[in-house]
Amino acid sequence: MEDERCCGSGTCIINAEGRCWCGQQWDGVSMSFPKPHEEAPAVREASKAAELKQSE
Repeated sequence: MEDERCCGSGTCIINAEGRCWCGQQWDGVSMSFPKPHEEAPAVREASKAAELKQSE
């Protein structure tokens, strides 16, 4: 039985989280490469505070 999430290459091996061995991710509609995640605001603020402290 062919997985409907396959990108059409016929070589997809998709895990329970919807990630294929090639790096594509099932988004509920199609397989595509995930977008880079932005840094969380709390991490960004902590990084800024550390940089300011080092520059003092």
